[in-house]
Amino acid sequence: MKLIALPLLFVALTTATANAAEVTWSQQIKPLFDARCGACHGQEAPEHKLFKQGKDAWIAKGVGPCMDSYSHLIYFTGWPDTGAIMRRLDDGTGKDDKKPGNMYQYLGDSDAERQQNLALFKNWVGGWTLKRFDALTKEELAAIKVPY
Repeated sequence: MKLIALPLLFVALTTATANAAEVTWSQQIKPLFDARCGACHGQEAPEHKLFKQGKDAWIAKGVGPCMDSYSHLIYFTGWPDTGAIMRRLDDGTGKDDKKPGNMYQYLGDSDAERQQNLALFKNWVGGWTLKRFDALTKEELAAIKVPY
């Protein structure tokens, strides 16, 4: 009986510890963002509306919309541009065409590093979805967590 109880206790403690290690914007995502995304989406980048108005010119300069703060990144995660960050960073494994998002390549220098950083983003977001706001159910929207 004791031999069965010990492995079950180990699994329970490991699961509790893993769940306690919540990924947050301030602890894991911001440093990762600064290292991998900040050069193109940092403070010098335009607000989303300004970016959209001159999208081709900004892209030609190698600049995307500003996402350097929590509130900026939430715009592309939760609302109003729901799922944009997920569509861009996704590795494509869950899609029919298996094509990764256009920013997946910047998550790391190797596929292993990209997968590790993608896992951090997925853990932070919670309800990882490639859908836009108008296609989400209430439950899918509620599953997006993005803790600060």
